[in-house]
Amino acid sequence: MAVRPFLPYDDRRLHRPAEPVETITETVRMIWDDMIETMDAMPGVGLAAPQIGILKRLAVVDASDKRGQAVRMANPEVLHASIQLRKHHEASPNLPGVAAPIERPRAVTVRFLNAEGEIEDRDFVGLWATSVQHQIDHLNGKLYVDHLSPLRRKMLVAKSKKLGAG
Repeated sequence: MAVRPFLPYDDRRLHRPAEPVETITETVRMIWDDMIETMDAMPGVGLAAPQIGILKRLAVVDASDKRGQAVRMANPEVLHASIQLRKHHEASPNLPGVAAPIERPRAVTVRFLNAEGEIEDRDFVGLWATSVQHQIDHLNGKLYVDHLSPLRRKMLVAKSKKLGAG
């Protein structure tokens, strides 16, 4: 297992959809292991493979109070989303030093291919739901700042670049 470096915000790979995963292989399992180690090193509550330069529809989420509860997902998709929204300050290691409040559905039902290679439907609530949706955005070539107005997004990107140069 290894902690992987993050792509910078300007990298085109972050802004295009990732490729579906056909089957769960040993390579996929190794990528998930690296993703969990990388997520824990941030520390963060989720990570999508494109964030570390792997253009596959792979994500991990662990919003538990104690680590070690990571859910490994391939090809996650939201089946149902609650009408009730939840606001949370979101950030990304691909855009370091900045965050913004984003409203997303408070609960979601997600279908994904699990670590055993089986299709699983699971309900996520609260921070778990926020993180899963954030990761699915990454898999679709979107970052949390894409939910903001163009002016607010431009300001955050510029601030992140300025902080990185300092």
